[in-house]
Formats: sequence, C-alpha cells, structure tokens
Amino acid sequence: MTERNELVARLGRAAALSLVAGTVGGAAVLAGQAIAARNRQYAQPELSLALRATVGRAGAPPLRLVLLGDSSALGVGAERFEDTIGGQLANLLAEGPTGRRVHLSSVGVSGSRSTDLATQVARALLGERPDVAVILIGANDATGMARPADAAAYLGSAVRRLREAHVEVVVGTCPDLGAVRAVAAPLRQVLAWSGRRIARAQTAAVLNAGGSVVDLGTETGPVFRADAGTLCHDGYHPSADGYRVWAHALLPAVQAAATIASRHH
Repeated sequence: MTERNELVARLGRAAALSLVAGTVGGAAVLAGQAIAARNRQYAQPELSLALRATVGRAGAPPLRLVLLGDSSALGVGAERFEDTIGGQLANLLAEGPTGRRVHLSSVGVSGSRSTDLATQVARALLGERPDVAVILIGANDATGMARPADAAAYLGSAVRRLREAHVEVVVGTCPDLGAVRAVAAPLRQVLAWSGRRIARAQTAAVLNAGGSVVDLGTETGPVFRADAGTLCHDGYHPSADGYRVWAHALLPAVQAAATIASRHH
C-alpha cells in the first residue's frame, strides 16, 4: 500500500472517532474531511535523493550520522539532497565550529510507525557502527490513533538497542499536526490532540532509555502554523524551509551527541 493510501486509511480511522467529535453530526464532518483528504496528492519519496552521502572537508573529524523513522527521515517534500533534513543537518555539522566530516545515511521508510523501528535499528547497526542516530517518528502513530503508551514503548526499545550498541541517540518527537494544511478543522484538531499525546509519551520513553529528546511540536509548531511555506505542495510534509526549521531545532542536541561520541573514539 502506498503512503498516500496509508494516510487516507489513517485519516478514515480518525474520522470514525465520533466520541472525540462529541456528536453524530461531528463524526459525519470528520468522515467528510477524510474523504476530501483521499483526493489530495501527497509528496512521494524521491529516489534520486541520496540515502548515503559524505559532507565536509577531507581531514575533518569524522562523524557517522544515521537517520531512522518515517518520510521525514528521507526528506519527503524536498527536491534536493541539500534540502532534506539529513542534508541540512550534515551541512550544519560540517560548517559549524567543530567542522565535522559527516558520513550520512538513512534507513527511514516512508509511512513508518514506531512498530517499524526494530527493523530499521537492525539495518542501522549493519556494518560500521554509527556515532549518532537521529530518529524522527510519531506522525503516523498519531494519525493512526495508536495508543501513546504502545508507540512510546516501541520507540523506547529502539533507543535502548542503539544505546546498548554505544550509539548516541537524538529523537525528534511527533511534530505539531495542528499545523498541517492538507486536513481541515475539526479533523486537524483531532490529529493535533493525538500528536501531543504521542509526543508526551515519547519524551518519557526516550529519556528512560538514555536518549536525548527534541520536542519538535513545541519548538517548531508555531513557525509551521504561521508560515505556510514550511510545508511542501501537499500541505502535509515539510518543505525545504520546514526541514531547515527542524534541522536548527535538532542541531544543539545532535552537536552535543556528536561531542560525546567523539570521546568514545
């Protein structure tokens, strides 16, 4: 099933939550909005975007950075590698005061939920061990109305496995789904509520597992709500500008993780 069909199915399940809407009429509105979402065209992964790249000057201290998660870990919505979340983070780390030579890879899969992280962790640990892992997950758990405790448990398990392998981990929690423009109110409010619940549960699980957390909803949500240009043409995935906002929010935690990792070399 394509990510678009998965999204439509999740929106349909959200629309079925008449208790959230409060009335039968409200549920009908949600169902209608889910049907409208079916007719939208959503951005797809660009196969031309590099999943592996090296950024930074030769001779600079090396940093192996791997991205795990959903479509955002691949940069869906961006048209150039430099505009993806991975490309922007790599460039920021290469150009920063510590000047790293970043060996970037991504094992993210579009449409993934927290239940899919176990497979991604196994792929991330194949071959030479990464120094830092950045996990971007939660939006699909939220739109699918997953139980926050369940989603967080899978995420916590993934973080714990990476930490046991001596990989520093930074998690960007579920973003602010109240900022998406592909879905109208009140369904958008339902998704925002679900996303906030997921993010809270994620924060506790990641900290308990020894990872670092960046609350993307709190830190970047207001920017996404105010500026439509932070989303790509589908009104759902981030644009180059949106990924830039995320990259700058994640950067301090990733830099701190990279500093810790360098001490282990």
